[in-house]
Parts: sequence; structure tokens; C-alpha cells
Amino acid sequence: MTKTKASQTQDARTAIQPTLNPGDEAPPGTIGTGEDVCPDCHGKGRIDGAPCATCGGSGTVVRAIGGA
Repeated sequence: MTKTKASQTQDARTAIQPTLNPGDEAPPGTIGTGEDVCPDCHGKGRIDGAPCATCGGSGTVVRAIGGA
């Protein structure tokens, strides 16, 4: 089965979009952002033995930096 050009384009867009966790303010690599320690698990990535829901278990969240 061959894919249509539209479905191939959609697959390409989906493949390059990073996954956002609930605590992220923007996708990783966005200009004006940086990684910060997760405020809920304090960088451990786990709460009560389960992956932290805020950071997705990474221990970090993406935050806006600077500002005016």
C-alpha cells in the first residue's frame, strides 16, 4: 500500500514535533526558553514511585526565560 503525498507530509510533521509534557511552556529548543527543574518532583522524575505527570519522568520542564 502506498501513502498519498498528504499523509507522507503529515507523517513528517508528526515525526519532528517534540512531545510536550503538562509542565512545559513551549517545545524544547524554542528561542527564549530553557530547561528548569520540575517544580513537582524537584528533578527526581518520580513521585511516590510513579513517573511525575508534570515532567513526564524527565525531572525537567521547559520554561520561558528572560522577559520584559
